[in-house]
Amino acid sequence: MEHYDVLVIGAGFAGAVTAGELARRAGKRVLVLEKRGHIGGNAYDCLDEHGVLIHQYGPHIFHTNDRRVFDYLSQYTKWRRYQHRVIADLPRDNTEAVPAHKHTDGRFCFPVPFNLGSLENAFGAKEGKRLGEKLLAAYPAQSQVTILELRQNEDPEIAAIAEYVYEHVFVHYTMKQWGQRPEEIDPATTARVPVRLSRDDRYFQDAYQGMPLEGYTPIFEKILDHPNITVALETDARDRLELRDGKILLDGAGFDGPVIFTGALDEFFGLRFGRLPYRTLDFRFETYDKQFFQTHATVNYTVDEEFTRITEFKHLTGQRLEDRVTTIVKEYSKPYTGASGEVPYYAIINGENNVLYAKYKAEADKYPALHLLGRLAEYKYYNMDAIVGRALALADQLTGA
Repeated sequence: MEHYDVLVIGAGFAGAVTAGELARRAGKRVLVLEKRGHIGGNAYDCLDEHGVLIHQYGPHIFHTNDRRVFDYLSQYTKWRRYQHRVIADLPRDNTEAVPAHKHTDGRFCFPVPFNLGSLENAFGAKEGKRLGEKLLAAYPAQSQVTILELRQNEDPEIAAIAEYVYEHVFVHYTMKQWGQRPEEIDPATTARVPVRLSRDDRYFQDAYQGMPLEGYTPIFEKILDHPNITVALETDARDRLELRDGKILLDGAGFDGPVIFTGALDEFFGLRFGRLPYRTLDFRFETYDKQFFQTHATVNYTVDEEFTRITEFKHLTGQRLEDRVTTIVKEYSKPYTGASGEVPYYAIINGENNVLYAKYKAEADKYPALHLLGRLAEYKYYNMDAIVGRALALADQLTGA
């Protein structure tokens, strides 16, 4: 049997970056076990049957303030300049709105996060400008103010803006995304929802933003393209790995090197303490005989519709096709059950679930060579850049850098 120095479970950003760095920096021989039939984890992208480059597991937009992460990934890709802009699509209510982005009859749109431009979309140019001037008189320009702060303002019109954002941007969308009733939504989360006191309608404000010029999958191919790295696809780590009495066995033999685990920790330990709750997503792809389906890459449906948002990939990728064709994806959120084909995307983080995770973490801690890395293994929410940063930090630790 071939000898390996390091075992990595999962070929998403967490696993691939760690494997690539240990192979290149320290000359380690690394075995990567990946349960799916492809590398790239949830960032995997590919051409659909119509030739449109799609993100198979939902849209991934790169943004970071971490220069090290940006420089690291720039070794493996050139970038398409792209700044993400999102609009909310709502049924028109009794507000006298004059929408800047008319979407369909009887509906109107405004940018999210909610900003000064959104005020004018929602309330009309004249009234929106007046309300914006009130906000700028009360709070510093270019800042962000939370719903909680707005609600506590003594001016009833400013407090009413908070209620409008809560009702039209936050509460119904959150109910769909997390399967909660309004009274179940953590008030602390509601309080943090921002209103931007500027006309900056970018969804992210990070220093480095863009999309990989050729897509995400080629990044992973380049990172894992090293003679010291072996990738085994369609391989469930539980079929080859065993944890027994503080020792780790690979294919029945003792394994002494580091093991980087990036999968679901509860499933790795056979759900012995019960399943950790997650939300999953049902992606429904649709293709249309037109150049573009919508005006923006992502349109959030914050009040009605069963799905949370629609993403159109050509806006993200800048792909040009000779044929008039475009592919969109609608996202439907639902509880994760562990059924075949489901993917756990979002940990439901609360006190009770943290206690349950701590039991699994205590089991993992019995194996000093086992390193937990990533959303599933750590039961936390991380953006892509944060995962890359954590993988680089783990590589630093394991190589003594």
